[in-house]
Amino acid sequence: MCGKTKGDTTIANDTRIKDNKDKVLMNERIRAKEVRLIGKDGENIGIIETSKALKMAYDEDLDLVVISPNQAPPVAKILNYGKYKYELEKKAKEAKKKQHTVEVKEIKIRYKIDTHDYNVRIKSIQKFIAQGNKVKVVVMLRGREMQHSSLAFDLANRFIEDLKNEPLVVEKKPMLEGRNVTLYFAPQ
Repeated sequence: MCGKTKGDTTIANDTRIKDNKDKVLMNERIRAKEVRLIGKDGENIGIIETSKALKMAYDEDLDLVVISPNQAPPVAKILNYGKYKYELEKKAKEAKKKQHTVEVKEIKIRYKIDTHDYNVRIKSIQKFIAQGNKVKVVVMLRGREMQHSSLAFDLANRFIEDLKNEPLVVEKKPMLEGRNVTLYFAPQ
């Protein structure tokens, strides 16, 4: 057993690879006897022995990288691995930059809301929709207010009526969920 001994316990040297998914099969790590080789210019050279493909890559001062390991035989390409990895990272960054995550913004109110507060909530909904987010409107009911749930539905329908000229869609009509009446808006 290799490792350092500390009292009665033995501490073994930890030689495990932490990230197997980042390990790319290239150069000497390729275990297949033969590979389907693609040259540095993209031409299909054919199926040859791995040792010959590796020698061809070293002669051109490039790397032999397995592009598709699940094929029989695996597909390998002669290329500059550093440049290849840089281009992959650049494409991933560009794709991440273009994507937009849609958030669900929540607006909580009571059915006894005043006119000014109501107008502020309308402007908030318009702002959230303009940013491309979904909006969840929650009309909260407490205690005996449950008996007046029709007033909460009236308020939710008033939101729909006042926002009908906006570029939005009522994703989910007002409905009672527990002690709350909820309503969902989404951008068009």
